[in-house]
Amino acid sequence: MAILTRGSEAPDFSLVDQHGNVVHLSDYRGRWVALYFYPKDMTPGCTQEACSFRDLHADFEQEGIVVLGVSADDVPSHRTFADKYELPFPLLADTEHVVSAAYGAWRKKHMYGKEFWGVDRITYLIDPNGVVHHVFTKVKPATHGDEVLSAIRQAKHG
Repeated sequence: MAILTRGSEAPDFSLVDQHGNVVHLSDYRGRWVALYFYPKDMTPGCTQEACSFRDLHADFEQEGIVVLGVSADDVPSHRTFADKYELPFPLLADTEHVVSAAYGAWRKKHMYGKEFWGVDRITYLIDPNGVVHHVFTKVKPATHGDEVLSAIRQAKHG
């Protein structure tokens, strides 16, 4: 599927987080959601990105924003990753790639001359009505939390 665009309705989903809880996007209606897709737990770029959200977690909470991370890793992998880096937000296990595909994040990738399918680094800023407000496709992992927080503040406060 193609990457969603601004104004698209964000597809609802049900995925399990690192604690075994089922999370539905619709649970967060009425709140802003930063839904970020990342390739793999415990890898350098993904760790930088997760820690950028972690380090700004209080700011996200103050703005009333929910952060949700999604990858194809399983629940035990997410638990290990979240525990090691003290990540205070849900990491959702999309092991069947259904949600990643619905959001255009499950894509053919190329690395070291090999072609494979994997989760692309994409973030969606979803407004309180469940509509995509902003799409981030050119993600710099180390500063992505700042970029998303700035976009949300701009959207909320003008």
